[in-house]
Amino acid sequence: MIRAPRVTATGRGARARPGWIGIAAALLLAAPVSAQNDKMVPIAAPAQPDAIALDTGKLPGATAPEAWHSQYGSVFTRNVTLATLTPFLPDAATATGTAVIVAPGGGFRTLSMQNEGWDVARALAAKGVAAFVLKYRLNPTPVAMPAFERSMAEMFAPGARAPRLSPDAMIAGLAPQIADARAAFALVRRRSGEWHIDPARIGMVGFSAGAMLTMATTVAGGDAKPAFIGNIYGPLAAMTVPADAPPMFVALAADDPFFGTGGFGLVESWRAAKRPVEFHLFEQGGHGFGMYPKPTTSTGWFDEFTRWMAMHELLKPARP
Repeated sequence: MIRAPRVTATGRGARARPGWIGIAAALLLAAPVSAQNDKMVPIAAPAQPDAIALDTGKLPGATAPEAWHSQYGSVFTRNVTLATLTPFLPDAATATGTAVIVAPGGGFRTLSMQNEGWDVARALAAKGVAAFVLKYRLNPTPVAMPAFERSMAEMFAPGARAPRLSPDAMIAGLAPQIADARAAFALVRRRSGEWHIDPARIGMVGFSAGAMLTMATTVAGGDAKPAFIGNIYGPLAAMTVPADAPPMFVALAADDPFFGTGGFGLVESWRAAKRPVEFHLFEQGGHGFGMYPKPTTSTGWFDEFTRWMAMHELLKPARP
C-alpha cells in the first residue's frame, strides 16, 4: 500500500461560533480543541513522495509559499497554491475496485491533512478501497504564523458575522477547488486500469469545508460525477438536487457549533428528490471529530460509513 507521512493524532472537543458561514469566513479549523495542544507550531513540509501534481496550475494571484503546522497533535497545511492527489492503494488480495477521493476540511484556509486525509485514506485502504487524498488549492493567509493566528481569531471573534450565503452562491465561489476535484476524478479514471479501479465506482467523501467541496463537485463538477458521496459535518442547508444525484451518507454531531442547529434541509432535499440518503445524527462529537479517538459515539462514523458502502455493494470485488 502506498503510504503518506505517519503522525500520531489525539484530540478532544470543539469550539466555534454557530450559524451559516460564508466563503469569506468559511469554517473554523476542522479539528478538536485541547488546552494542551491547540497551539499552532510551524513544521517542515513532510515528505510526500507519492503525491501527484494535478494539472490545474497555480492559484491565480497567490504569492505566499505553502506552509505546514502541527496542532491538536495533528498535521495541517495552508497557502496551498498547487493541487496534488496522493494515492493510498489497498493490498491486491483485498482490493474491491472501489475508490474514494478524500477532501479534508479547514475552511478553505487550511487543510486537516492527517485527521481528515491520510488517516481516513489508510482506513479505507484497509477495507480494500483505493483512497486518494486531495490537497486542493486554498485561499491565501498571512505568511507569518502570528499574523495567521490573529486573522483566525479575528474571523471568529464574538460579534464577527459572515454573510449568510445560499448553497448555490457558495458553490459559485469555489471554482478553483471544483477544478481540482474534477482533475482528481479525471486522473483516477485515466489510471484506473493501473490501479485496478472500476471507473464507475469512484466516490468522494469530504469533511467540513471538504464536505462543501464534495457537494459542489456533485452538483457543479461536470464530468466528475461521483458514484457516491459522504458529507461529514458539512453544511446541511437545502439545495437543488440533480436528477441523477448519487447515494449520499451524512454524519453530524447534534452539538456541532456550526451546523448542529441549522436544520437538515440537505437530507430532506435528497429525500424529496427520491435519491438514496443515510443520515447519522450523533448526540455528541462537536465539529472536526474526523478520525480522532473520542469517547463519543461520533467516533463510529467511519464504521457506519463502510457498512453503508457494503450495503450498496461497494465493498464487493468489482466484476472484471
